[in-house]
Amino acid sequence: MSDDGNYAERKRPNILVTGTPGVGKTVTASLIAEKTGLKHINVGDLIKQHKCYDGHDDDLDTNILDEDKLLDLMENMFQECANENVGIVADYHSCELFPERWFDLILVLRTKTEELFDRLSERGYNEKKRSENLEAEIMQVVLEEARESYDLEIVQEMQSNTVEEMESNAERCRVWMEQWVVNNS
Repeated sequence: MSDDGNYAERKRPNILVTGTPGVGKTVTASLIAEKTGLKHINVGDLIKQHKCYDGHDDDLDTNILDEDKLLDLMENMFQECANENVGIVADYHSCELFPERWFDLILVLRTKTEELFDRLSERGYNEKKRSENLEAEIMQVVLEEARESYDLEIVQEMQSNTVEEMESNAERCRVWMEQWVVNNS
């Protein structure tokens, strides 16, 4: 990568797996990393490990993100991976905060509301948090956010209701990555 922040010299792509909490982002990103050799970054875990937050929202039982601290941390990670010719597959429930230049593919996972309700209930989400996330999925909030934040041609919507769909999505990414490497070498 050049000093001006241009990621065009990368030898491996970067993928963002995004979607409403509970749609299977971390499982899918892990499967993609397994199949492709990309480095998996669970952004939620990164936020916790490096305390990238400015307090806590008690109503939603969630931390308030310090975007600047997170983006500075991730910028360094992306630089190191590019220098080592390693691509990244990151997963996070939001996408608009990340610079466009970081990613070559944005996967927006979608799940049927009945399945999502069960997954969020299993996680112990309170009623308000579960309802807000279900509403976000129904209203396609993350999908619209991705479409507004990135070139439409790199935004892909994928169903993530079953393990089989997650595995199929990971395989599709493997095939896509092989072509990306050919096209960018």
